[in-house]
Amino acid sequence: MAALFSATLISPEVASSLPLGYTLRPLEKADYAKGFLTCLHDLTWTGEETEEEFSARYDEMDTQGAGPYYYIVIEHEGRIVGTGALIVEKKFIWNRALVGHVEEICIAKAHQSRGLGLKMIKALDSVAKNLGCTKNLLNCDPAKNGFYLKCGYVSSGMEMQHAFKEHKP
Repeated sequence: MAALFSATLISPEVASSLPLGYTLRPLEKADYAKGFLTCLHDLTWTGEETEEEFSARYDEMDTQGAGPYYYIVIEHEGRIVGTGALIVEKKFIWNRALVGHVEEICIAKAHQSRGLGLKMIKALDSVAKNLGCTKNLLNCDPAKNGFYLKCGYVSSGMEMQHAFKEHKP
């Protein structure tokens, strides 16, 4: 099955450091059937996407690795139990820098406290470095600050938003 991007962008050291039985890899279209959206339910509301809707969104993001979307999953016993996304922004400032935006970090509740979240962040950081990003940014709930500090991130501002439509039913 074709992946969203080449697995060679993920640090082999990180990919091989997962606990026995866990695999870290790029998102594939077949991951809908393996519970990709079910895993994301542990993070937030996702809507009721059909396989066709998921497939259409996947196709929109699939640029054969040219970006800007780099979704990583952790699979265990045929199910997706972890997700994370890197969206790469091309800038005019900083000598036309690339900046990564880390999004949708989720480890299924039954698989938390096994170091998988840290491995996911390290994997996303490795993809960003391999793509030439100058840094990764993320926004998080204040309750998650401690986790991201352990991952090497530092507080650098405040998130603000201007919502244009409701995200929940």
